[in-house]
Amino acid sequence: MYLLDQRMLGTAILFLLGSLVVVKQIATGSILDKPMGGLKVRLVNIFNLLFLLAVNPLAAILLITRRLATADPTHMTLDERWILTVLEFAGLVMYVTGFLLMAGALITLGHNYQPGGSDPRSGDTMVSHGPYKLIRHPMYTAALSISLGLACLIESWAFFCVFCTYLVLISMLIPVEEDGLRKAYSEPYVAYRQKAKKLIPFVY
Repeated sequence: MYLLDQRMLGTAILFLLGSLVVVKQIATGSILDKPMGGLKVRLVNIFNLLFLLAVNPLAAILLITRRLATADPTHMTLDERWILTVLEFAGLVMYVTGFLLMAGALITLGHNYQPGGSDPRSGDTMVSHGPYKLIRHPMYTAALSISLGLACLIESWAFFCVFCTYLVLISMLIPVEEDGLRKAYSEPYVAYRQKAKKLIPFVY
């Protein structure tokens, strides 16, 4: 690694994870959510929990102990220093942005929060402000940003495959979730869907 010391990066990852847990507890009133719904929904939520609560901490611990390169057989071995520097910088930006976006989405949702793919409850209200003003699924954008950012930061093909798996699972889940939102909120959600992009502001 060129931009950051491994121990510093590992410590920063643990700090971000801990901060996100605190934000989730304060904003939504819960830390862990039991995966519910159909197979697609449970699969995505289980994968999400494993990634955030197992894969990220494991990567952080391996960084702190300086064992990541030896523990990961898919670690990139690039000779061009500038490529590695660009990867690390891009990864750092995406990783931190992902955590900030996820924290913002959790705070905006508050007690309207539910695990991905769940149908709105009778007391829930449609949220279209904060990060939801620009994109319909900021938490999914955040998860993808975190996973791709981590892959770039630690220069790992295995973690890039994790990002690709995340992308496929989220692409499968979004239609299920949006169908439930459309049924719950009818025309207001249809109008909102036409205004806000799916995952990337102003683009997609």
